[in-house]
Amino acid sequence: MKTFAHKIGAVMYFIWGLLHLKAAFSVYQLGTSLEAGMIQARIFQDAWNLLFFALVGITVAVIFNWHNSRLGYWINLITVSVTDIGFIAFVLLPGYLPVFPGILGPVFWVLGAVFSTIGLFASAKNTQTKPAIDS
Repeated sequence: MKTFAHKIGAVMYFIWGLLHLKAAFSVYQLGTSLEAGMIQARIFQDAWNLLFFALVGITVAVIFNWHNSRLGYWINLITVSVTDIGFIAFVLLPGYLPVFPGILGPVFWVLGAVFSTIGLFASAKNTQTKPAIDS
């Protein structure tokens, strides 16, 4: 499993991105129901940010994480973590969204991080040179 853990991680990040594309659209729809003004503008900005976090997560998963890239590992770990920590702190924990389906994003975030980490460490172990045995 360690040999393809990074690919499982990439798939988890990809699914996370898809969920957040849907979330971005839902937030946009919420914004359209509001009166024009600063609150609506900030909701639209939130939808915009979610859209691009989702696109970054998907793009990095496909281009970098699928190939077990160290750079991709850090980009998605940081981007997705920052996005979901804010969501958990400001939306999920206060109870503004039910735990289900709200927990799905964080579940895919954690699975993506765990499998990507396993893949990265397995790759690092495989590339280390073994010491020569003195005779």
